[in-house]
Amino acid sequence: MALLILGLLLWWGGHLFKRLAPEARAAMGNGGRGAVALVLVAGVVLMVLGYRSTGFIHVWAPPSFMVHINNLMVLVAIYMMSPAPKKGALLNGMRHPMLAGFKLWAAAHLLVNGDLASIILFGGLLAWAVAEVIVINRTEPAWQPRPKGSIAKDAMFFAASIVLMGVIGYVHGMIGPSPFPG
Repeated sequence: MALLILGLLLWWGGHLFKRLAPEARAAMGNGGRGAVALVLVAGVVLMVLGYRSTGFIHVWAPPSFMVHINNLMVLVAIYMMSPAPKKGALLNGMRHPMLAGFKLWAAAHLLVNGDLASIILFGGLLAWAVAEVIVINRTEPAWQPRPKGSIAKDAMFFAASIVLMGVIGYVHGMIGPSPFPG
């Protein structure tokens, strides 16, 4: 559990460092990108190792129909994290579509995982995404929506999201539980 929490702390710190300590980050120059990337990779590795090494501690039992809701939410999250918000028409007025998609992904995983390690992992990532939006909005209050793209681009990225969801689901099933019922 300690590795999982340390990984989450590195994830939070690596992402918030630029906004909470801009002078320190600027003093690092271009080399700071590599250092932050290394901290983030270490955070992900520790989260994975910590999650996989933590024993199952039952907290609640999600109903089986939540799998379908989870999959729909993850599909929408993948779409929101695609280039669609920049090139399409549907999400062009949304300020943080990638972080909104990330929050949706984390919330979806909380719906289908009732063990303590999952609640800490996905709850911690959801809390980070909420905090990140708050910090960005406070440090960079000025924002302009992107120019509106086309519905055709939205359709193209949604179709790609469906394909990507299938690939992610297949790989997810190879390394852990299958996200697809049946």
